[in-house]
Order: sequence, then C-alpha cells, then structure tokens
Amino acid sequence: MAGVSPLAIGNAAAVLLRDVPEVSVEEFRATLFDEIATGGRISALLGTGRDAGRLEILAVVARPAQQRLGLLSTVVAERYTSLTPDCPQLANFEREIAEQWGVRPEGHPWLKPLRLHESFRESFSAGAAAPIPPADMTFFAVEGEEVHEVAVGPVHAGIIEPGHFRFHCHGETVLHLEISLGYQHRGVETALVGGPDKRTIHYMETVAGDTTAGHALAYARAVEALAGCEPPAGAEAQRSVALELERLANHAGDLGALAGDVGYLPTASFCGRLRGEFLNLTALVCGSRLGRGWIRPGGAAFDIGSRAGEMRSRLAAALEDLRRSASLLWNTSTVRARFEETGTLTPEVCRMLGLVGPVARASGIAEDVRRDFPCGVDRRVPVRVANWQTGDVFARAQVRWLEAQESARLVDTQLAGIAAGPVREDPGALQPVAIAVSLVEGWRGEICHVATTDERGRFARYKIVDPSFHNWPALAYAMRLQSISDFPLCNKSFNLSYCGHDL
Repeated sequence: MAGVSPLAIGNAAAVLLRDVPEVSVEEFRATLFDEIATGGRISALLGTGRDAGRLEILAVVARPAQQRLGLLSTVVAERYTSLTPDCPQLANFEREIAEQWGVRPEGHPWLKPLRLHESFRESFSAGAAAPIPPADMTFFAVEGEEVHEVAVGPVHAGIIEPGHFRFHCHGETVLHLEISLGYQHRGVETALVGGPDKRTIHYMETVAGDTTAGHALAYARAVEALAGCEPPAGAEAQRSVALELERLANHAGDLGALAGDVGYLPTASFCGRLRGEFLNLTALVCGSRLGRGWIRPGGAAFDIGSRAGEMRSRLAAALEDLRRSASLLWNTSTVRARFEETGTLTPEVCRMLGLVGPVARASGIAEDVRRDFPCGVDRRVPVRVANWQTGDVFARAQVRWLEAQESARLVDTQLAGIAAGPVREDPGALQPVAIAVSLVEGWRGEICHVATTDERGRFARYKIVDPSFHNWPALAYAMRLQSISDFPLCNKSFNLSYCGHDL
C-alpha cells in the first residue's frame, strides 16, 4: 500500500500549490497504482513547470465513489521509469509529457509523439538531437503471410478535421488499428498562459466546437474557484439548461448518424432535423446555435427569462418526435443485427483504459460527473445515470437515447423553476500561486480543466483534458478482430473529437 495520500479536494475547488504533496517518483508510482486499484481513475497527468533540468509532474485522481479528487506531484529528471506498463490509462499522458517537456519515460511500450509537430520533422531532417528519436515516429508493424495495411486519412472526404487511421488486416479482419492525430498544431493551452484575458473565453468555446457549453462551464468554474466567487443561483440553472441542450442536440445527431451508417434512412432523416430543433432552443436564448456567448465566469451572459414557456413547449414536441424516431432503431431487426455484438468493450477494458462518458456507461461503468462530483444545480436536481451492459454499438446507441431523455427532464425541470434575479457577477481577481480543478460531464464524457496561477494571479499553466483524450485508444481496441467494414459504424458510435485532442 502507498504511504502517501493525495491532497483531497472537491470539484471546482482551489487550493494553494504549496499544499499539494510532492513525493518521490517511487512514492508517486505506488500511490497512483494504489488509488487506481481501489476505484480511482486518472483525470489528468501533466507537467507543470521545469527548472534546472527537472520537471514537476502533477496527477489529478478522480474517486467517484468518495466524490473527491486527489492531487499529488513528483519531480523527474531527464529520464524516469514509465508508469504505463503497469497502468495503461497513462499511456497517452506520458507520450504528451515526453513531447512537451523532453523527458523520457523509460520502458514506455510505444513512445511516439502524440501529435505531429513541425519541430520534430525539422530536427529529424536536419539530423539534430531531439527529445524523442526518429525511430519513434514510425508506425506499428504487423507481419505475417497475407497481412496487409489499409491507410485512411489524414485528409478525409468530408469537412472533419485530419486524422490518420492505419488498419493492419488479415483479409477483412482487423488485427490492429493505429490512430494518429494532432495534425492541426492548435496551441490552445500555450495561448492560455498569462490569462485570463478577453480572448480566453473564446478559446474555451472553441476547444471542441460541438462542446461549447461543456468547456465554457469547466473554465468558468475553475475561474470562480480561484477567485472565491459564488455565481448567483439563477446562473446555475441557466448553465444546466445550456449543458443539457448541448447533450440533447449531439445525442440526437449521433442516433441519426448511426442509422445513416447502416443505411437506415428514416431515423437518419428525422434525427438530422431534430438535432436542429435542440440547437435552435439554444439559439433562442443566446443567438448562437452552438451556445457561444451564453456561459461566462461569474454566471451567464443571457437570461432565459420569459422564453421558458416557449422552450418547454418546443422541447416536449421535439422529444416526442425523437422518441418515435429512436424507436424505429430498436424495433428494426436489420438495424439491431448490425448494432449488436459490433465493437464490444468489456468493463475490464474500460477500467484498464480509464474510459469516460457514454462509452464507459455502455459497458456497465455507471460513472457521471453530474452525480459523482456534483456542482450547482446537480446537488438540487440529481441526475439519473444511464448505463447498459453489453458494451457494443447497440449499447452506446441505447445510452445516448437514455441520456437524451434524462437531459430533456433536467431542462424541463430547470425551465419550470426559472426565477427572476441576477445571473452574473464579476468574479474578481484570481488567487495567486494556487491550483483549481474543474470537472464537467460533457456530452462525450468527463471534461477536466486544471489551472495554476503565478504570483500575479495569472495562469501559469492551463491543462484541458477533453473526454476524447481518454477514449480514442478504446476505438482501436474495439476494432480488434472486427471486419474493416465495421469501422464507420464503430467510429460513429464513439464520435470522438479530433480538435479536442489537438490542444
């Protein structure tokens, strides 16, 4: 058992940086493994600062059963023993730290850059020394008679962001899928250092454009925690409506897209329209279908006010249409035949990889930030967590439908109780040399924002972990021994973000 306990804090809470325990690498390893073995999960692992060739690494451990977060740090030199062989959910976190800070986790099973940086290309072509050697830029290889590769992307036929998928197949059966992302070089986290300023909220709203409310809310709560600000009660109801409408719109759209991927046009057509109905409810309040401009630190910039009655009426009509459209999926045998037993993930794999959101809940991992780490109205209007057991495409579709119904209930409850009053206040200055952690259950799953401040109360480090960061490896796992023709359907059942990964 580990001898050091992480500093326990609540969601959307701030503490002084000096209060975060700093332990040896060996103690850090033992403590993290003990936390994970007893029900914890890594929400974030990040480098916070480098001095004299040494890097401080901070871990944020989520413990849903105890409704607490844990903070723990250590300092590593140029090389340290990788944590990944004993804890696979840390694989991409360690790859990211290696490429960002130049330290090398010895023994990492696949230490290639997580994102494709021009600096790596330039240094490799010039023959210069680099933190990660050129050999680690290669693709995984599967050898054997009749084994072949199918490469897709990074440029795709649609409007989606770039991503490269390399399938290693024996006939039509996928033996391995390697996913390469990070072609955009967005630099969002770097741009946040020195904030908050006028640009910061706009960066947050475009971390992943379909998750505007989720990331804006996580940011707002982090700022409020660092400022010691409590937003007005009315603002929390506004934020809940924005977040749940975002979930409704995306889940409705995904149900339609899943139907489209198996050529079932009735649900595909209906849900495409219904996604627009939910987006229009958001636009009715703030003028943006994606919710930009609605959520701000200190509260909300727009008040639902007298629109509540109209919104409830339109919501009820759209939900009934969605109910009829979704029922076609569950009652059509040809659709079920394609959904069932396709891309299955077991609970053990979900725990091993540290998966979050509907993907985890579809495999029986009933965890949800709104219930496990409640903030604001989550304490007053508890959420009913949707989950399924089979872990396949069918389960991921079912969880989306169950969550859409619950989101509609939550929105209707908030709209029925909307009261007049202030919806925003100035959060004020941020506490210096402090750290805040903010979790939000976005529609893809857990969003984690970690903010540290310097002596002036400005952001020294701002780390964003989009749920896609956790879940991309699971898509590759779900494709093992599947037919390559199942990839579009499996991919859509995850519906992960490229841009949310490339920060």
